Amino acid sequence: MLKHAVLALFLCLGSLTAAAAQEAAPEATAAPDRSATGGAQTLEDILARQRGEKIDDSFRRNATGDPDAAAAIAAQLGTLGGASDSEVYRALRYGSADVTVSNDGPASDVLIQDSGMKWLEFRQGPLATYGGYALLGMIGLLLLFYLLRGKIRIDGEKTGHKVLRFSSIERFGHWLFAGSFLLLAFTGLIVFFGRKGLIPLLGKDAYAQLAQVSKWVHNNVAWAFMLGLVMITVMWLVHNIPNRHDLKWFAVAGGLFSKNVHPPARKFNGGQKIIFWSCVVLGVSISISGLSLLFPFEMPMFAKTFVILNDTPIPGWLGLAPLPEQMAPHQEMQLSQAWHAIVAFVFMAIIIAHIYLGSVGMEGAFDAMGSGEVEEQWAREHHGLWVKELEEKGKTAATSAGGQHSPAE
Repeated sequence: MLKHAVLALFLCLGSLTAAAAQEAAPEATAAPDRSATGGAQTLEDILARQRGEKIDDSFRRNATGDPDAAAAIAAQLGTLGGASDSEVYRALRYGSADVTVSNDGPASDVLIQDSGMKWLEFRQGPLATYGGYALLGMIGLLLLFYLLRGKIRIDGEKTGHKVLRFSSIERFGHWLFAGSFLLLAFTGLIVFFGRKGLIPLLGKDAYAQLAQVSKWVHNNVAWAFMLGLVMITVMWLVHNIPNRHDLKWFAVAGGLFSKNVHPPARKFNGGQKIIFWSCVVLGVSISISGLSLLFPFEMPMFAKTFVILNDTPIPGWLGLAPLPEQMAPHQEMQLSQAWHAIVAFVFMAIIIAHIYLGSVGMEGAFDAMGSGEVEEQWAREHHGLWVKELEEKGKTAATSAGGQHSPAE
């Protein structure tokens, strides 16, 4: 389910990108005969636009009023300044209006951004729908797994000895990363689904305050998230290099579906390596898109990426060639927000599974990031090769249940 949801989200983003490409691409079709409509759009224009085809809209784009040809203001059909309301609207829509604003910031004179409706429809439609399905689907699968498998217990007899699994600095990096991720996830969902889900419950005024706080938390906790990402990457990268033992782990699904099945694994098994690399890849991606949203005029992301992609056959394979290489700041922010949300939904679905296995789903797993020490039998069953490495290095002195140190053998 998650795979199909991600694919659907990617295809939807592709359609959003294609819409941006269509807007930026030069018009190539010949203008039809509009004499019967006095120069206005024809039925064929409307049908072609509904089919998603490119049309020559210069008849509308350029119809922004001509003061020299306009009737006098006092005349029966006169217009103020030589342009009617619809003509002024078209000038604003297509960015040709002479606009004066008090704020001289970047793109502050853009009052109407036409492609924003395509982004809004994508955000409220496929993105919200399939993103929600991904999260609910993962929760449903885990609930079904729990009902069928139950809690994964320690199969062997407990020794009462503890083995140091993670040091204090490792646990700090993990909880910095995990805690900030949870805050970002909750505040992101509040902002994303708040209009439809929370305003009917809380009212507009209460939600406005909640959304404002969520936005502030989201923007500032992001720095802790990126610091935590750097920490876990530096500390655990060397332990997450794939090896042949991972194939044995995957061959029996890590023993998750069977009792008394314990494939060999070092400090991180195959499943944990998937979680680690997912955190690294998705964490870097969501951080870059987040920075682009925080600094939209200083760090545009997609136009530069599209320049690189256009030198490859990938856009052609997806039917999106050529991708737009010149984009307005608003288009950059819309694509960044769409990508940010897609990655976030995939990220949250993966972390939900990780939280389940690290807490209620597996006996003794939470101790690794709680106290840092795990039951010796748990370590031998889930990370037997790692325990042997510790024994060979003479680092298996463990703490007994009574607080005394004793050999782990």
